[in-house]
Amino acid sequence: MQKGIGLRLHKKVTMDSSNRLKDIVVMGMMVAVLEVVKVALMTLPNIELVSLMIVLFTLWIGKKAFIVVTAFSLIECLLWGFGIWNIGYFYVWPILVVLALILKKQSNPLVWAIVLGFFGLFFGSLFALTNLVLSGPEAAISYAISGLMFDVVHCVSNFISTLVLFKPLNSLINKIK
Repeated sequence: MQKGIGLRLHKKVTMDSSNRLKDIVVMGMMVAVLEVVKVALMTLPNIELVSLMIVLFTLWIGKKAFIVVTAFSLIECLLWGFGIWNIGYFYVWPILVVLALILKKQSNPLVWAIVLGFFGLFFGSLFALTNLVLSGPEAAISYAISGLMFDVVHCVSNFISTLVLFKPLNSLINKIK
């Protein structure tokens, strides 16, 4: 009888470790996709697909997306250097994951386009929080104001790219799942 219990326990551990390995591989691929889409569009000011991909990945893997955005932020630091600009990645991307988790039942591309448009509009202001803590309110306000035009471009580009790409990318991800 002991042998049967041990066999079942071993099978469960093997299945759990297989799922963990699958999660690690999938999340690693997600981090790679985020880095590729970021680098591919980096010559265009504030036009990016990272936000959209984070939403889609969150809809796929749920809370595990926190690991993905943290790993992505660390990779950014390793590739581009550590600086004050990196601090924001560690709280801005998780905010987007939280928004996606709250709105996970939404499948309407227009809703996601609006959400990501506003996210783009307030992206610079969210980064200004780092300046608020490190340098005071004047630095935060001047940072937010100086980047306002970039945030408007970010808003419009997020809105359009999400409106156009949400449905086909979501379908593709659902096929991969």
